[in-house]
Amino acid sequence: MERTISFRLNGKPASVKTDDGRMLLWVLRSDLGLTGTKFGCGESVCGACTVVVGNQAVRSCSTPLKDVAGKEVLTIEGLGQTRLHAVQQAFLDHDAFQCGFCTPGMIMNAYALLKKTPRPTRAQIVQAMDGNLCRCGAHVRILAAIEEAAGAGKAGA
Repeated sequence: MERTISFRLNGKPASVKTDDGRMLLWVLRSDLGLTGTKFGCGESVCGACTVVVGNQAVRSCSTPLKDVAGKEVLTIEGLGQTRLHAVQQAFLDHDAFQCGFCTPGMIMNAYALLKKTPRPTRAQIVQAMDGNLCRCGAHVRILAAIEEAAGAGKAGA
């Protein structure tokens, strides 16, 4: 059913008139022009489409738009709008990417983890990031970046 869905997107009001069952990923990319969120597998397995909804990492490829009505949605474009967020900076400092395709989803998942658990152990980081796949094999550098961001003390802010 087509209707207008309102939510907050990257700190600003957003409203979209579309089928309320349409997936958030396609609304972000096609309707709102925010292409940082990537389409990977389309089945919530790879994590490339991860965004944060109400401080929770969610897979936007399987999140119907109606599920974000009235909520705060944060995408990679909204993180660190005036300067790089601690997680983004740590990814740069550690070269925690290669092709970069998975990076937005990795960063958003790490951000959500650090909001929930500001000082995670390495085991907690590994567990939280297990659902985000990197085909380039940057996992060791990704873990180091998240550990550094957690040490910065502002990673979840």
